[in-house]
Amino acid sequence: MAKQVKTIGVLTSGGDAPGMNAAIRAVVRTAIHKGLVVKGIMRGYAGLLQEEIVDMNSTSVSDIIHRGGTILYTARCQEFTTAAGQQKGAEICKKHNIDGMVVIGGDGSFRGAGKLSALGINTIGLPGTIDLDIACTDYTIGFDTAVNTAMEAIDKVRDTSTSHERCSIIEVMGRNAGYIALWCGFANGAEDILLPERYDGDEQALINRIIENRKRGKKHHIIINAEGIGHSSSMAKRIEAATGIETRATILGHMQRGGAPTCKDRVYASIMGARAVELLCEGKSNRVVGYKHGEFVDFDIQEALAMTKDIPEDQYQISKMLVR
Repeated sequence: MAKQVKTIGVLTSGGDAPGMNAAIRAVVRTAIHKGLVVKGIMRGYAGLLQEEIVDMNSTSVSDIIHRGGTILYTARCQEFTTAAGQQKGAEICKKHNIDGMVVIGGDGSFRGAGKLSALGINTIGLPGTIDLDIACTDYTIGFDTAVNTAMEAIDKVRDTSTSHERCSIIEVMGRNAGYIALWCGFANGAEDILLPERYDGDEQALINRIIENRKRGKKHHIIINAEGIGHSSSMAKRIEAATGIETRATILGHMQRGGAPTCKDRVYASIMGARAVELLCEGKSNRVVGYKHGEFVDFDIQEALAMTKDIPEDQYQISKMLVR
C-alpha cells in the first residue's frame, strides 16, 4: 500500500500546453484545502535535479487560470532518463520532504513519473499536451485551445488564398499524431487532409485532385498537412511545378502552443488537477488521470504507456467524404 502524503510537489514537463496553469492552480488550492504543503518545481525534471523548488500558497496561483504556458516553466531533461538521474531526483524529493508529486506532461513525462513512483515518491500524472496523442485518454490539456488557434489561423489563410486563387498547404503541429490536422480539416472545410497515420505518400493523387477541382471551378485548394509528414515548403514547390497553380506553404508552428486557454481546457484541467490531489490523499501512486467516455478516470502509468492510439476510422472516413 502506498503511503499517504503530507507534502506535494508539482511540475510541468515537456512541451507547454494551454491549461497547464489551470491544472497547477487546482493542484495547489486543492492540496491547501486538504491541509497539505505544496512545493512548485521549476523547469520540470531538470529543475528538480537542480533543486529549483519553491513554496506555493493560494496567492502563488492567483490570476493564472487565463494565461497560456506554465508559470513553473518547462524543459526536457536527458539526465532524468538515466537510473542515476532518477535516483538523484527521488533523493532530492525526500530531502525537501516531498512525498507526493503531480507531473503534468506527455508520455515522456509519465515515464519519469513512473520511475519516481518506483523509488518511493507517490506520483500522479496529468496529460498535458496539445497533440492528443496519449492513448489512455480522450482529452489532453491544451488540445482544445491549440486546435481552435489553428482553426482561426487557417480561416485567415483561406481568405487570402481565395483572393489570389491559390493552393495553400498549411502545416499544423501534433508531432507524429494527426489529431490537430484532422480536426482542422473538418472545421476549416479543407480540400485535403494529410495525416501521418493514413497518408500513403501518393503526391500525384493529390496533384490530380487539385487539377480536377480547378477544372470544376474551385478557386482555391486548402491542404492541411500534419507536422508528422512535414516538408510543406518543398511539397508546395512540387505542386506548383506540376499544376501551374500558385502554391504557398504556411507553417503555423509554436503559435499553437500559446494563448489563453479555452473554457474547456480551463475546466477540464482544473478537474484533473483536483483529482490528482485526491488520488494522492487516498494513498494512490503511479496513476495517470484521464478522460474516457465522458468521465474522469485514472490508470496505472505502465498500463497507460502500453496502450496504443489511432485516428478513429469512422472520423477518417467521414473526413474523406467531406473534403474535395
